[in-house]
Amino acid sequence: MAEEAVLGFLQTNEHISDSHEFADSIGVSHTELENLIKSLKGFQIVDAQEITRESWVLTEEGKTYMVNGSPEALFFSAIPPEGISRSNLKEKLGAEIFDIGSKAAAKNRWITFEKDLVKRKVESVQDEVKNVLARINSGAAVGDQVINDLKRRKLIIKQTWKGYSLKKGPKYVSKRKKPETDLTREHIVSGDWKNLEFKEYNLNAEAPQIQAGYLHSLLEVREQIQNIFLEMGFEEMPTNNFVESSFWNFDALFQPQQHPARDSHDTFFLETPASTQNLPEGYLGRVKLVHESGGYGSKGYGYDWKREEAEKNLLRTHTTAVSTRMLYALAQQDTFTPKRYYSIDRVFRNEAVDRTHLAEFHQIEGLICDRGLTLGDLIGVLEDFFSRLGMSKLRFKPAYNPYTEPSMEIFSYHDGLQKWVEVGNSGMFRPEMLLPMGLPEDVNVIAWGLSLERPTMILYGISNIRDLFEPKVDFNLIKSNPICRLGL
Repeated sequence: MAEEAVLGFLQTNEHISDSHEFADSIGVSHTELENLIKSLKGFQIVDAQEITRESWVLTEEGKTYMVNGSPEALFFSAIPPEGISRSNLKEKLGAEIFDIGSKAAAKNRWITFEKDLVKRKVESVQDEVKNVLARINSGAAVGDQVINDLKRRKLIIKQTWKGYSLKKGPKYVSKRKKPETDLTREHIVSGDWKNLEFKEYNLNAEAPQIQAGYLHSLLEVREQIQNIFLEMGFEEMPTNNFVESSFWNFDALFQPQQHPARDSHDTFFLETPASTQNLPEGYLGRVKLVHESGGYGSKGYGYDWKREEAEKNLLRTHTTAVSTRMLYALAQQDTFTPKRYYSIDRVFRNEAVDRTHLAEFHQIEGLICDRGLTLGDLIGVLEDFFSRLGMSKLRFKPAYNPYTEPSMEIFSYHDGLQKWVEVGNSGMFRPEMLLPMGLPEDVNVIAWGLSLERPTMILYGISNIRDLFEPKVDFNLIKSNPICRLGL
């Protein structure tokens, strides 16, 4: 029994220096011994000190190299004295050993390449990688430079070892009695309660902490932004259609069919269903006309507009596609009614992921449709909106959008990155977009869009978007962050 072994050993010895070695000597798992140590420590029978050690251990790839040899040594050994062609050597070794071994052997200046022929530059080599891996595996020490090289090649990883050292505690006994936890009727009737040892109750012990859920930072900021829109009198748009047609996502926004944003390198197109025929015919004809030959004071783009391009299905690249649907529905009403719309939902872009970009993110969309709106109204609404969000450092930069004129990019200062970061885009929707819908000529629409992730990064001081969204999220950050206070 592990308890008898521990208490018996301490009876004749001053301490147990390593719980792992002791567990091996008595034939029990360290986990079982660790649970016993915690119990004995709780009753002050032993005094246990936690000890931590770090060591380098071989990865699976490192173990393979230790047994079979490193790729560079295998590469060198496979070259006959007269040399060998690259293709034959690759077939002989396999693609993986060939690729890794050729680079390492060339770096070590063991080989030379003469056109398609691979030849040796030295007569023999020592497989130092294999040797040093064997030394590490046996627990021998090696130099820092060697460790760094092997770590870079992912042949070793650092392993943290935790154990305990033990000595007698203030209440040490060579054999402890199991204390009773309850006083029963049988104890009282028989009178044996006088000779029993009862477990002490710790009346000062705290109850286990209740684990509650925590809102993700994105959800906190999203809720705050939603409340801001509602306070400003906006109405939420339905955004439950992630799949859109190119017509609503691009064509209805007066974005030409040859625009680079409609390329597969920027947009996720669907294979099944690849297209849709459910489009409003009259509106589609007016959109086709304004693209090809203009109208409403515009010259258009002067190209042959193709319906099959407009029918292609895709994952929406912006929630402005939803705004287009809502404005078209508004234009079909008998009497025009001014509206303020907003939405917050996911959009998709086929672009590389880096510290400030994701392929899937949230877009915040806001628009006001009314008579007599100007660029000054847009700037005023944006300053009001972002000040409520707690972002008072704003700059506006003229920009070009196919569906807005004038257009402005919105920048906010990021204290963590120590630079101005683009947080959104804005503008006034063009007549070529609004008038084919059937809206009155004196009606203007001011609109803006921004990501949810970048304002959240600014408000929480996060410099890498992958720390906020995706598998690298730190749950301690979510748990410990205070509720984001937006506005005054």
